[in-house]
Amino acid sequence: MTMLQAFQIALHALRLNPLRSFLTMLGIVIGVASIVTVFAIGAGAQLRLQEQIRSIGANVLMITPGAVYQGGVRLKDGSKLTMTEGDVQAILEQLPEIQAAAGSLAGTAQVIHEGKNWNTTINGTTTGHFMVRDWQLASGRYFSGSEEAGAGKVVILGSTVARELFADGDDPIGAQIRIMKVPLEVVGVLDRKGPAQDDVAFVPLATAKLRFLGSASNINRDSVAYIIAKVAGDGQMAGARAEIENLLRQRHRIPGGQEDDFKVQDPAAAMEAQQGAIRTVALLLVAIASVSLLVGGISIMNVMIVSVTERTREIGIRRALGGRMRDIRLQFLCEALVLCLLGGAIGVAGGVTLSMTVARMAGWVTSIDGQAIGLALVFSIATGLIFGFYPAHKASKLSPIEALKTE
Repeated sequence: MTMLQAFQIALHALRLNPLRSFLTMLGIVIGVASIVTVFAIGAGAQLRLQEQIRSIGANVLMITPGAVYQGGVRLKDGSKLTMTEGDVQAILEQLPEIQAAAGSLAGTAQVIHEGKNWNTTINGTTTGHFMVRDWQLASGRYFSGSEEAGAGKVVILGSTVARELFADGDDPIGAQIRIMKVPLEVVGVLDRKGPAQDDVAFVPLATAKLRFLGSASNINRDSVAYIIAKVAGDGQMAGARAEIENLLRQRHRIPGGQEDDFKVQDPAAAMEAQQGAIRTVALLLVAIASVSLLVGGISIMNVMIVSVTERTREIGIRRALGGRMRDIRLQFLCEALVLCLLGGAIGVAGGVTLSMTVARMAGWVTSIDGQAIGLALVFSIATGLIFGFYPAHKASKLSPIEALKTE
């Protein structure tokens, strides 16, 4: 018997009991669909984190406000802006490990150009911000020194904002837009960095304080919401972090033993740790989903044993007509493989559909990985071989004379 003939006989046998065949492979379908879905969602989450890590830039430290005390009462982190432009200047001048640094203030506002408008993040900062985060321009220029010092009415747009305000083919450079009724000239458009990073408009820090964000009660003339600093090399991250902490404790006159009113963080390291956690959880979920394959394999073994019992006389006839033991074994092993292959194919289709549905409904990013699909199919084939071998071997060992006596 050839392999092709064995598969043809297996398909014919399965078609005789279509409902039983489908219920038998249901465990394989669920297991493969679960594995594909979990891999797709996990891979999508890791891609999103990698995109965020790239958007932050290499060797970047972020300094944010910490807890402050007022009247002996500890206020929550960030309740008061404790960072200043003077801190930024001191970090640049006194710490040689720091290549660039910038302070920022951010808020949201409506951006208007002619008949189009878009609600986006308005970030007041300096040119150092783009140096720290390695953000390049698609067109135009950065802020000039005079524009930063004199609160110039200029703006640099993220690619998403530029796309929403200007028609295809229109050049935003030199155009006038309005933010909170203030006219601003577009001097630059940033390269694409990712959906979350492209939906922003940058103005000089002095402009943001004077015209947009300076009315907030917790913002004074020198305040910034956060500071980002670029360290010269990977090996200097820990040292630079300690130096920044020591410098800011001195500048903020924090006595020994008292908690810092700021936090120095390495966002890329935190995201990489989060990425590792996501990978671990995804593998755990895959292991749980694999239980369905185990259950499906046991179900296949059970049904194949029943099938051998039901077809004992058929086996006897095949042996009497010259069928060899390996032909009988191949026949029943092919039936188990066909069940697993069909179940795996249906499971892959179901997993892809489910992951796309979840992405659309929940707004998540998913990534259909060909390796994950291949791995799921390999698991299903292995399940068929492992759990189909015993029934096939049992069928091949039947005595032709005893089998022909069976009613």
